[in-house]
Amino acid sequence: MGKRVSVRYVTDSAEPGEKFTDAVGVLTSWEAGVLLITRKSGESVRIAEPRLVSGKVVPAAPARRRGPSATFAELARATARAWQPVESEALGEWTLRAAGGFTRRANSVLALGDPGLPVAEALTHARAWYAARKLPAYVQAATGAEGTQELLCAALDRHGWRREVSAEVRIGALAPIGDLDAGVSAVRLSRTVDEAWLRRYQRFEEASPAVRSVLSSGPSVWFASVAGTEGVPAAIGRCVVDGRWAGFMAVEVDPDQRRRGLATSIMTALARQALDEGASAAWLQVEADNDGARALYDGMGFAPHHHYHHYRWVEA
Repeated sequence: MGKRVSVRYVTDSAEPGEKFTDAVGVLTSWEAGVLLITRKSGESVRIAEPRLVSGKVVPAAPARRRGPSATFAELARATARAWQPVESEALGEWTLRAAGGFTRRANSVLALGDPGLPVAEALTHARAWYAARKLPAYVQAATGAEGTQELLCAALDRHGWRREVSAEVRIGALAPIGDLDAGVSAVRLSRTVDEAWLRRYQRFEEASPAVRSVLSSGPSVWFASVAGTEGVPAAIGRCVVDGRWAGFMAVEVDPDQRRRGLATSIMTALARQALDEGASAAWLQVEADNDGARALYDGMGFAPHHHYHHYRWVEA
């Protein structure tokens, strides 16, 4: 999971004699007897297990030490796969996402491409979809990205949607983070999120039953923690490995333990694990007013790629 693979399988239209085809991309899920391969273009290929002929992990290229390049679409899809909703529905090339209200990212429209309707009609459909789930209607859109995102932001403003929260998406080379001498021996890595980790996680106070589902979603998910007192970790973090990308989220430190390098230790341990799985590039999201985190990420070599915003529908 999360690694780049090459898979040979029987095509759906195979006739007697069986015709084979290949798919190369990241193995982003394998559930209920179906493999999902995500190609670099973002296209998803679904393969039922009975049609699988062979497969192998494609060896990773040596991790680059200079910053990666990325298109907006590639990065937007990778970030979305790392924070998946409980429920989703396609609207053309848009995706309506819901997770019981746990975080705007998992409860907003991911508006990439053409919704298949005039934008005004698509936004009306989104409002009704979220109203049926008793959730506020949000749309995630970006600035500083290529394509039609700037036009979408303007349309949202024009149709009465209000920008509430903005964050910066940053990218950087992964190898320099893994090279840091950051006391990683104190960091515990786990495939699953436990009660102690959640007690440090600030958003757990939202008490949504979707918390565990969203946190556990993604191609290859890792949780990190540094032991603290009274069963609450001094620091935590989460990383999702997805092909060449490693996404860092939920890096939090006990306020009384800050300025001791614990956040760096968490990220270094997670980076080394991601490097072992073949990742070479890193991304993270940081809110515009989080000066402390921005300074930390500056020192690690992360550079801004684009900003994303959550627009909320506000009744007139």
